[in-house]
Amino acid sequence: MARLVLFTDNAQDLAAGFPGAAQVEMKSFPDGESYIRIPEACRGKEVVLLHRCYPSPNGNLIRLFLVLDAIHAQSPKSLRVFVPYLPYARMDKSVKPGEAISADTVCALLRQLGCTELITIDCHFIKSGAGIHERAGLRIRNFTAADALLAQLGKKAPGALVISPDQGASYMAKGGVSMSKVRGEYGEMGGATYRKVAELKADFNAKGKDIIIIDDMISTGSTMVKAVKVLKGAGAKKVFCAAAHGLFLNDALGKLVEAGVEEVICTSSIPSPVSRVGAAALVKEAI
Repeated sequence: MARLVLFTDNAQDLAAGFPGAAQVEMKSFPDGESYIRIPEACRGKEVVLLHRCYPSPNGNLIRLFLVLDAIHAQSPKSLRVFVPYLPYARMDKSVKPGEAISADTVCALLRQLGCTELITIDCHFIKSGAGIHERAGLRIRNFTAADALLAQLGKKAPGALVISPDQGASYMAKGGVSMSKVRGEYGEMGGATYRKVAELKADFNAKGKDIIIIDDMISTGSTMVKAVKVLKGAGAKKVFCAAAHGLFLNDALGKLVEAGVEEVICTSSIPSPVSRVGAAALVKEAI
């Protein structure tokens, strides 16, 4: 069966390892709406689409939906999509009555538009790591960047203690330990409800040790900064930070450096100055 790899304009680097990949034509109308045209016939082919949804997750999700619909209309044999960082994965359950569970909405729409498999990296609502999962009827092949990130930092801090800042991404610590997260009162972030992290505790001996903190994502960096300060206060020698996805909102990277982090690394799922692991290389076997 013929395979066709398509990529959008924000995923050119992801397509570099796939000779013959074709670019989707994407333009904007004067009113800001998107124009989409797929470059080749997809009927009867196994299609793989490479696309980033961040930054500008709202606009890039709409573009993704339009591209999928155009491909699906040609009845491909299969339609798999590689989105390195899946937005709207944070809201995987409601805290207040009536809240939209955006993780279900996005996954359901992808399935309805013909996506037969979503390929992604360290999806926020998947707490068990790499493997095949399902959400809202959508098949999800989740890869983890943990091994690649730890290999990079392991060269600089051999024998370092690997920890996760909470239980949510504890699988990334590869048998290491997790910090204890003490939740405070409910707060608001951008209009969304969440429970503030009042305190982090290191229930292990950090004195004199090199420590690597690993998580699925660094957003505002508040939890990671707290973790660094706790570990430094407990006598840690050097602290390194690693995450699959680096959003680095509100100068999070600068705040981590100010807190005393030795080095921060992420994948290229969201390109940044600290992208040290190629996102496409992590999933190439699946594509």
